[in-house]
Amino acid sequence: MEKILRSQVISVCLLIGFCLTFSFSSQGFCQPSSPTQLTLMLDWFPNADHVPIYVARDKGFFKGMNLDVELLIPANPNDPPKLVAVRKVDFGISYQPSVTVARSQGLPIRAIGVLIEHPLSTITFLKASGIRTPPDLKGKRIGYSTAPTEVILFEAVAQSAGLTKDDYELINVSFNLTPSLLTGKVDAVVGAFRNYEINELALEGVEAGFFPIENHGVPDYYELVFITSDEMLEKRRQVAKKFIIAIDEAIQFTKQYPERALEIYFRANPNVRKDLDAMAFRDTLSVFAPSQTQSPKKWKDFMEFAFERGLIQKKPIPETLYDNLIK
Repeated sequence: MEKILRSQVISVCLLIGFCLTFSFSSQGFCQPSSPTQLTLMLDWFPNADHVPIYVARDKGFFKGMNLDVELLIPANPNDPPKLVAVRKVDFGISYQPSVTVARSQGLPIRAIGVLIEHPLSTITFLKASGIRTPPDLKGKRIGYSTAPTEVILFEAVAQSAGLTKDDYELINVSFNLTPSLLTGKVDAVVGAFRNYEINELALEGVEAGFFPIENHGVPDYYELVFITSDEMLEKRRQVAKKFIIAIDEAIQFTKQYPERALEIYFRANPNVRKDLDAMAFRDTLSVFAPSQTQSPKKWKDFMEFAFERGLIQKKPIPETLYDNLIK
């Protein structure tokens, strides 16, 4: 009897010690009391696309997974894939086309979650231009920011409208998409986001129209995805999984309580242009990812499109482009 009691006392002591050292999250993960330090690099400066990320950080969804996530702003939108690949940052936000190109070039990164479910990129024009359908782009000057991606996307839309490369003029306007339209330097631009540039023009008192590229010759793709390195998934897969669970919970909160979510974002970023970001958030809400289960077909279809159009010269294995950590 004494031996049994002694055994029970030891077991209780061990349990108490365990509980002092570890805690359990709502998802059942065993967590050390000291939070795991992580870094997440955004795709660009803070904007309404990132509302769920600030919700995850400031509403406690990361904390609930025992994660302490530092948000970093890149000097260039092309930085996250490169820095994730060499483990300078743990996670990044990038674009499905960028991940496809990076993987085809041998960068050891893949998407582990989704922020924006569908393309935000459009072909945008002023309604006063008389453009109503894609064939109306014939004879027009088309502005773009980056090559080759935006050029290839426009060419796909133009071809689906029956146009040839001789039917339009492509002009590099750098990142001056809206000013180039307003000054008449170009008649339309490719790469303008339906949630930002359209609203920016509206705030200038100018009505704009746009063609969603995924409805005109370009396969549907994820606008924004969360990426990490192959090494991170190999060595710290459970940490990556907890990160994506927190993101998923934050997106669902954002959809359920949009006003509260936007308020959290504004508190974290007091210097943003609130009128524009409020409008952009309104137009982004419906395309925040409904789940973190990525579509194999979506990845394969865009990869085939990228190869056929010359965006990539080598096809990566589709399954190496993404990893579904939660289903």
